[in-house]
Amino acid sequence: MDMMATTTVPPMIGVTSCNRSFDGGLYHAVGHNFVAAVKVAAGGMPMVVPSTVETSTDALVCCMDGLLVTGSKSHINPAHYGAATATTDHIHDHDRDATTMPLIRAAISDGIPLLAICRGIQELNVAFGGTLHQQVQEIDGMIDHRKPDTDDPDIRHAPRHGVDLTPDGVLAGLARELCIEPKSLRVNSLHEQAIDRLAPNLVVEAVAEDGTIEAVRVEDAKAFAIGVQWHPEYKSLENPFSAALFKAFGAACRARTAARMALLSAAG
Repeated sequence: MDMMATTTVPPMIGVTSCNRSFDGGLYHAVGHNFVAAVKVAAGGMPMVVPSTVETSTDALVCCMDGLLVTGSKSHINPAHYGAATATTDHIHDHDRDATTMPLIRAAISDGIPLLAICRGIQELNVAFGGTLHQQVQEIDGMIDHRKPDTDDPDIRHAPRHGVDLTPDGVLAGLARELCIEPKSLRVNSLHEQAIDRLAPNLVVEAVAEDGTIEAVRVEDAKAFAIGVQWHPEYKSLENPFSAALFKAFGAACRARTAARMALLSAAG
């Protein structure tokens, strides 16, 4: 295989999905914004990962160059971190839980670049032994991070609060390249759950004004491995920091593609 040709091969990036019922049937659903951000901002080929207990983690890891763990309306079942369900209003997705958390662990172990968003950062934390607040807005001193009650997506996804980036972190490095002060970044958080006890192998990358952990990285990961609580996928190219985040993720995925193609070339 001509290795010069491999530079034009887009990375195959897994995009996690959720189970949704519609018109009497079950669908594997993922928001368009996540798929579009992978394609246009990260420069990858989106590959929707079905949420079923039959999903083969090993098969996915063999063909993925990156993994985007998406946000969702559903909550992680608290049984996964040893807690009881706080309210019957929460929607759970057993098959998504059963699919994504083993896949997250496998991706990190295999050095597959990972970007986890909203529910994704929560899954990342739980997958490695952390716990969650189920209703962060009910904790004294915490602000309400939930989405505003509006059907206007621009209002719903508008920046809600500031975050303080860890000075020596990956995200602070991206901010410096854009001449953004680490304490001046504002984000569009839309969540009810949030990280409580941080998993042992995660490092804080950003905190909100109320101390809520808003971003993490996987310590000693073999490749890019970042989770954010906000939604950079929304109009990803219009926000400079979101565009930079997806560009960095995409670059890591392309490096994975090149390495995979080199192995195939050597084997063939």
